Amino acid sequence: MNAQGLVEVVLPGKVEPEGLQIRHGEVPAVGPGQVLIRMEATGISFAEQQMRRGRYYDQPPFPFVPGYDLVGTVLATGEGVDPGLTGTRVAALVKVGGWASHVLVDAADAVPVPDGVDAAQAETVVVNGITAWQMLHRTARIRSGQTILVHGANGGVGSVLVQLALAAGVKVIGTASARHHDALRERGVIPIDYRDQDVATRVRALVPGGVDAVFDHVGGRSVIDSWHLLAPGGTLVAYGSASTRDDEGSKQWPVLKLLGRVWLWNALPNRRRAYFFNVWAGRALSKNRFRARLRTDLTQVFAALQRGDITAQIAAQLPLARVADAMRLAESGTVAGKIVLNP
Repeated sequence: MNAQGLVEVVLPGKVEPEGLQIRHGEVPAVGPGQVLIRMEATGISFAEQQMRRGRYYDQPPFPFVPGYDLVGTVLATGEGVDPGLTGTRVAALVKVGGWASHVLVDAADAVPVPDGVDAAQAETVVVNGITAWQMLHRTARIRSGQTILVHGANGGVGSVLVQLALAAGVKVIGTASARHHDALRERGVIPIDYRDQDVATRVRALVPGGVDAVFDHVGGRSVIDSWHLLAPGGTLVAYGSASTRDDEGSKQWPVLKLLGRVWLWNALPNRRRAYFFNVWAGRALSKNRFRARLRTDLTQVFAALQRGDITAQIAAQLPLARVADAMRLAESGTVAGKIVLNP
């Protein structure tokens, strides 16, 4: 299929970035209902940072190939798949397996990338864009004129979420370290330094009645503060536990504790709501419905990218062979946007 063969990155166990392994092999054969994608861009999300520590709550057993999403060109189609897909650029959300030169996915999970959007640009808004769009429009159902708080407003998900919210006419307060504040102000965000300031006190000073929604990937103590910052009728969307990335012990416990808090808050007699967002929710119940929603929402995200409502924030592009350097850079907290890996 390809003279160069398969190149993939293997996570063999709990290792430092230098422990990631490059493996060569045969390009996989396409099966019924599948497409073979030649990867053009994949990326490093927070999930892979947790996975290399054994901290992602439902990661597969070691060893495995990480890579939450990818963008590439369809090289071959399997039985039952429209052969016209060959040669088209598509994006796919896979959770694992994206850090490879060639990836097999079910054809139903491949979403067309519009003409004029290059692979690296598209890659920055696949998992990040889907997460941001669905939290904003499906979970919190934000409306023009509302005010929201976004934690990690310069991060992969946060930077997309901020732009989508601003495009929808929403006022945005965003937490980030001071080095990112000028860039956030240029976008129209009110920045708060989570390192040097009492975030809750600062938000209350800006919005005494509380905010309409908070998007919190931090977990731990932060999610409790986020709940108390909501206005009546407000929505908390928790979507991670970044504060526990380097903890020891059970990887499920931080998520279970978060789910318990969400359940308890929703059981209280108040007008506020809390959600734990998981992009994979509903897939087990109805795969077809999940796929249709994902395709619809990612198509909306790509359209927003084409319109200029959101811009692709590429922090750096490195080849798969330099995945250790890429991982260290992603974990350094010094960059804004997404680290993209190319074959």
